[in-house]
Order: sequence, then structure tokens, then C-alpha cells
Amino acid sequence: QVQLLESGGGLVQAGGSLRLSCVASGRTFSQYSAMGWFRQAPGKEREFVAAISWTGTYRLYDDSVKGRFTISRDNAKNTMFLHMGSLSPEDTAVYYCAAGSGTSRDSSLYSYWGQGTQVTVSS
Repeated sequence: QVQLLESGGGLVQAGGSLRLSCVASGRTFSQYSAMGWFRQAPGKEREFVAAISWTGTYRLYDDSVKGRFTISRDNAKNTMFLHMGSLSPEDTAVYYCAAGSGTSRDSSLYSYWGQGTQVTVSS
């Protein structure tokens, strides 16, 4: 079993930055070949944001965040990060981290999920 805990969310003005963290516990972090971030805005479906392979070599981004967000991981600290820049109100959502078997946009490939952290971007 893996427990994932997100942190770093909050209220930020448009154009600002935030860094989200996801700490894993319960099993060796590096055993999961992929970690990802998803988000869900009010009244919308959960959507893919970014994913990263175990070594960090392969990173995948949704087009809506490409060039603004950077995903990274530190396996020694069992932690994954999402650096978010040039934030806009459209980025407002609950952000979830997930652990799974493949670096993918497909949420069904992720077996473990955190509880989420709220990100609110004001205009």
C-alpha cells in the first residue's frame, strides 16, 4: 500500500508561481515507474497535467501547461514536485498526485492517489 500526501497549494495571483509537493510513504517510492499530477476544477472532469518516469528521463505534459509547469521527482526523498509558473485563473483546481505503472495521461493506469491540494488563482 502507498500513501500519497500533497502540499503546497494555496491562493496566488495571476502570473504568479507555486510549487506543489507529493510525499509518498508505505512502500519504496522508486518501485513505481511513474508518478503523475492530475487536476479537477469545479464542475469539470479530472484531467491530466503531467507525468514523470522513475528516472525522470521521460516527462509528459498536457498542452495547456507545457512551458509553464515542470514536473520533477527526488526518489531519495520519496517526493515529487510540480513547479507551476505563469498561473492563470484557468489553472484553479484541486491538484492530485498519483503513482502508477506507466508514464501516461491515462488516469486508469495510476493505482494510488492523494487527497488533493487546492490551487486558486485570482485574476
